[in-house]
Amino acid sequence: MLFSSLEFLYLFLPITLLLYFIAPPMARNAVLLVVSLIFYGFGEPIYLFLMIFTIGTDYLFGLAIERKIRRGGSPKSLLVTAVAVNLLLLGFFKYYDFFASTVGLPTLGLSLPIGISFYTFQAISYVIDVARREVAAQKNAVSFGTYVTLFPQLIAGPIVRYSEIEAQLKHRKHPLARIADGISIFCVGLAKKVLLANAAGELCEELLFRLSEPTLRTVLGAWLWLVLFAAQIYFDFSGYSDMAVGLGRIFGFEFPRNFRYPYVSRSITEFWRRWHITLSSWFREYVYIPLGGNRRGRGRTLLNLLITWALTGLWHGAAWNFLLWGVYFFVLLALEKFVWGKRLESAPSLLRHAYALFFILLGWLIFASDGTRALDGLSLGGALVGVGCVSFSDGIVFYELVRFLPLLGTMAIGATPLPRKLFYRLAEDHPSLAGVARALLCVASLLVCTAYLVDSGYNPFLYFRF
Repeated sequence: MLFSSLEFLYLFLPITLLLYFIAPPMARNAVLLVVSLIFYGFGEPIYLFLMIFTIGTDYLFGLAIERKIRRGGSPKSLLVTAVAVNLLLLGFFKYYDFFASTVGLPTLGLSLPIGISFYTFQAISYVIDVARREVAAQKNAVSFGTYVTLFPQLIAGPIVRYSEIEAQLKHRKHPLARIADGISIFCVGLAKKVLLANAAGELCEELLFRLSEPTLRTVLGAWLWLVLFAAQIYFDFSGYSDMAVGLGRIFGFEFPRNFRYPYVSRSITEFWRRWHITLSSWFREYVYIPLGGNRRGRGRTLLNLLITWALTGLWHGAAWNFLLWGVYFFVLLALEKFVWGKRLESAPSLLRHAYALFFILLGWLIFASDGTRALDGLSLGGALVGVGCVSFSDGIVFYELVRFLPLLGTMAIGATPLPRKLFYRLAEDHPSLAGVARALLCVASLLVCTAYLVDSGYNPFLYFRF
């Protein structure tokens, strides 16, 4: 079930809100646990057992690790076992077929459990933090189950560490101002997902069909597809993250921010401080730093970076293009760190921005290339410089470019902090007017998005497969 679906907006969410707010405070975690399991089971009931198994095992591992520490023993063996169990489950369902096909073993054709990469990483961070004595083990199984299954961020993040919401699991407040903020954040995310990402995705598919036919392939079509794919994946994922943060706030939780306008970056290093922030933070905290980080010389630092970014790529999917994508960013980050980083900092801001966007776009070309005829990265990459193209452009591609110029302009502005800054300026100068404007925009976005969803059957979510 997608947040941007009519079933969620007009059935699941209203019923959940009603049940949650009529329940006494002590029962609200139980309500969230039950509705979260229903939410997950709506899409993949067969994998509910996997979710429940993860909850049960990590709950018990947390208690056992804390008991071991209290008795003066080392929790290392328990921690290794806990992490291994989580990784084995993730590896089996997500990577077995990839490994089997690579070495010539029979594949199983298993579907990927939705959100397994997200909730597995949350469970792993919990047992590690308990072993580090950074958090106390959760004694209440319902509260722990709520943390793992919390439906606003269950299937697509942000990846929430237990320490970030530990206190909120025990006690939450629901002032109207916070609920109003949550609603407005949710509506912004909904508009980004439905009105921008979906529109960009539809045009991407049209252009991809033309690029897959050698007699219709053009340079302008290739570049337009690449720019639109970059826009689609940003507004798709950041929109969904905004909806998650907004829903969390309505239910009294403060989730970490997952995006900070990554396309305004002026380096690849800065891009990864702005894109999927919780994933980058997770790998830095639980992989890069434990490996030694940058504390053991340049050679070891490069090895640690390579391992971290190879795993980051594979986290996104069991395919060679994702591994290559991770290694691609490792190379760029290593070059910025050790070769041209200081010179880049002294370059003009516009040049730095162009540099970052160029390599980010090439990264998305690798990311999207699955080796099929329609998404052959080599042929698409060649088309960007005219290889295999019949012309620079044709009438249809040029017409689509002109027709979608308002959308492209809206996405370009929406990918910057400008709209947010303008609204905050309005709120400072005219707070009552800003409140009315926010309410009207929320209602308008909900109505327009509903009309779009009723009229169109196109409503994908790219990060479901991760």
